[in-house]
Amino acid sequence: MKIDFHLSQIKNIAAQLWQQYYQYKIWAFDAPMGAGKTTLIHALCDVLKVTSAVTSPTFAIINEYESSLAGIIYHMDWYRLKNNAEVIQAGCEDCIESGNLCFIEWTEKANELLPLNSVHVNLEIIDIQERRLIVK
Repeated sequence: MKIDFHLSQIKNIAAQLWQQYYQYKIWAFDAPMGAGKTTLIHALCDVLKVTSAVTSPTFAIINEYESSLAGIIYHMDWYRLKNNAEVIQAGCEDCIESGNLCFIEWTEKANELLPLNSVHVNLEIIDIQERRLIVK
């Protein structure tokens, strides 16, 4: 899947993503700083009817949300972690192996810990309001 979109369309993009990739439990989000990873995850959580506040887990590392459609969702941000050992020590591997839906930002810090059947979501900045979404 490859789509260019305006940020105002992000909820529609999130709905399309979920419709096409709902069967995947591990979603790896990679993009430069400020591209909209957390914004896209927030939109996905809206689609999944998460009622609690969806925020960036940059300092907490892991946020947990409850969805009436998807059950427990773990939202992880590995930006501050350096390697596999730190990701494991932070409890991220337990979340990945839990069978629950996981949205993970900055996965390049420990890609080896991701299952082979993960969906990889890449965002590229085209300009201030336009993004390119590439899903593998």
